Amino acid sequence: MSIMKQDELEWVEYQEIMEDVIERSGLDKAIFYDLRGNHDNFGVPTVGGSYDFFSKYSINGQLGRTGNVNSVTLENGKRRHLFVGVDSTAAVGVRGPTNVFGHPTDQLLSELDSELSQWDSQTDKYVTKISFGHFPLSFSAKSQSKRSLQDIFIRHSISAYLCGHLHTKFGTNLKRHHQLSPSSTLFNGLFQLNAHRLDSQNISSCPDQSPPIKGFWEWEMGDWRFNRAMRILAIDRGHVSIVDLDLKSGVKKTIIIPTFPLDSRFMLPTSSHSCDSSPISYQTIRALVFSVSRIVSVVVKIYDTRPGEHLMVLESYMQKREDNSSRGDLYFASWNYEAFEDPSPERYWLQIEAMDITGRVTFSELRPFSINGISAKLSWTWKEFFVMGVQWEGLYYPLLWCVLGFLFCCLIVSRVLKTSNRGRFTYQNFTTKKSILNFISWYLLQLSKDTLLWLGAIIYLLYLILFPWFWGQVFTEGSERGYMTYKGWVLNSARGQEKLDFLGYPDVMVIAIPHLVSVVLPAILCIGALACEAERYHANLMSYSTKKNDDKDCLGDNQRSKLQVGKRWLRNAGLVMYAAVLWKHLMRCRFLMKAYQMNPILHFPVYAFYIPLMLAYSAYTTRRAG
Repeated sequence: MSIMKQDELEWVEYQEIMEDVIERSGLDKAIFYDLRGNHDNFGVPTVGGSYDFFSKYSINGQLGRTGNVNSVTLENGKRRHLFVGVDSTAAVGVRGPTNVFGHPTDQLLSELDSELSQWDSQTDKYVTKISFGHFPLSFSAKSQSKRSLQDIFIRHSISAYLCGHLHTKFGTNLKRHHQLSPSSTLFNGLFQLNAHRLDSQNISSCPDQSPPIKGFWEWEMGDWRFNRAMRILAIDRGHVSIVDLDLKSGVKKTIIIPTFPLDSRFMLPTSSHSCDSSPISYQTIRALVFSVSRIVSVVVKIYDTRPGEHLMVLESYMQKREDNSSRGDLYFASWNYEAFEDPSPERYWLQIEAMDITGRVTFSELRPFSINGISAKLSWTWKEFFVMGVQWEGLYYPLLWCVLGFLFCCLIVSRVLKTSNRGRFTYQNFTTKKSILNFISWYLLQLSKDTLLWLGAIIYLLYLILFPWFWGQVFTEGSERGYMTYKGWVLNSARGQEKLDFLGYPDVMVIAIPHLVSVVLPAILCIGALACEAERYHANLMSYSTKKNDDKDCLGDNQRSKLQVGKRWLRNAGLVMYAAVLWKHLMRCRFLMKAYQMNPILHFPVYAFYIPLMLAYSAYTTRRAG
């Protein structure tokens, strides 16, 4: 999709590609399920309107799947597999970038709760529950009653929630285990430092020693269009496993999916095999193999890492199950699973090797497993933590008010110091008694030295809190504009009959927080720094003049000019910082102009020009010291 609004030609291309896939594969069109994402909702005021291309070109739209929650159940023997799709896009879709969060309503959550509980009254078969949607839970807002998708998923003990949205921009390990926390704290509600919150060492071996652990996995997957990423999910007697494929380098001739034992990094923390409801499932190692050529042999290898290296302790040929009903070939090998019990979930590693009739050998990923049901630790990179481990809706207002509060405190304290200062917080005093406290006091005093700049900073911060930031076109159709505040967008409805308040909350944080953190905060800090430099240079110049008072004509104009330039390198560095802030601000204004079709003079003059004017005035007034 186009970055900030939709392009119908891309939807036509999508429809043609999907029809070609269905025709060439011979699969029933009804088994395909495409889900609306935020890009499919850019600038769409009403579902079913002229710019709602998803309803027109998607498979769901063509098959009349109009609900936000849809489910399908597959039955096999004594098991049911329930798949529930969730469309949590906003009912009124504004243009990007303020359209990045899922917005589940109370009605949607009630429908989801109903779909996930449809088999709870029938206990004749085990039920594996899988849900899928577009938005990660870290980018999903709470409903009006403060309920969340996570609450529903934990209540029903689903196995996994599959999502997209982040693609592969932030990493390939965007997976997170959620669980019902025994004690809820502010930190637990906003952050999760690693993919696992649970301390796997505290898991009891049997349910009679502790209640079952309520939790589920969230697995974000990459995108097909730009990264050619594909995921295959397998359910084997209730055990859920996935394999992610990178097809950028070409089609895989053979694909191997070990279905048991599970990867201990991505398995649900469960009880030991001795307490499992289906212990027979532990008696064989199993794997699905898809291949364009006939497979002649499949071998499983298990390695022990305790000696400090991968020592192979089991190698066995796997047999093909002839009565398999899945699309891939299922292979199995018997083993003594009790021999691999170990308190460490990373001691034993498994790999499967398949050779086809042409002699081509394919290996599965070498991965750890745990018969004890203990999960291996899974760590994130900083980028992965940033998008998966933070609940951004809950963090928006704390971040906003922390930055604003810090700036207000600096400005107010600086004014108090100015009114109460009796020559205590000068550059000379700082150089005489160097300390962090003296430096901060001196810096804050300089921040309010120019009353016009100080008052201008206060007025701008109040403006950001009390007034609209800009007026923009938020829908693809029509010329009606809305205005954005830090609380969201305010505009009339598509029919013009009612006022829509604060759409796009907390989505507007992608504009508000970067503006405060990367423009306003550094601008005010740089203004103070340049004032300090001017005071420092003036003090040094006065000191030099005093020492050379009897010989001030010894230096020619050219030498004095060189002295000035040489001693003002801090000012030059400050001006470079000014330029960096202005460049960042200019790029953001240019981005917003394109996103919401705005003219900076007409639609956001204060937002666009206030900071540049303050910086220009500061640079002008500090050009001459003293």
